[in-house]
This record gives sequence, structure tokens and C-alpha cells, in this order.
Amino acid sequence: MGNYSITFAKSARKELESLDAIFVDRILSKIESLAFDPRPKGSRKLKGEENLWRIRVGNYRVVYYVKDKEKIVDIVEVRHRKDVYR
Repeated sequence: MGNYSITFAKSARKELESLDAIFVDRILSKIESLAFDPRPKGSRKLKGEENLWRIRVGNYRVVYYVKDKEKIVDIVEVRHRKDVYR
């Protein structure tokens, strides 16, 4: 599988920057791994959307779109599990 580019929505970047450095390092390493496998083991497709997926990183969730034609993973949300689906 080829490499995908990672892009961030402005709101997702802001959410990530507001977290503690310990969490940011773990979350960023998971996000970087999406470039090689955008649908890793443990990822879930969200209902009601065609290409919207999520991965778990501890108590945080990363919600992202996979655009296979353009080879892009677009990160749209990085939030605590209690807030992500609201």
C-alpha cells in the first residue's frame, strides 16, 4: 500500500495543540502511522458516513476521512472519548 498524505482540519489542529505534551506525542505517532495504513486493526468506520473512520488512542479518539483516490488522510477531530460524538 502506498503512502498517504496526512492533513489536519484547523479545528483538529487546535484541539491537538490544547492537549498535554504526553498525550500529543502518543496521538501524533498514531496519526503518523495512518500514512502507511489508513485503516489499521482496531479502527472503526463510523455509521452514516461513507469514508469517516476513527481510531482510539487511550481515552482520546481521532476521527478522520480516508480519500483513497487522492491518497489523503484528513484528520477532522481529536477529542476525549466523552466529547467526541457530541
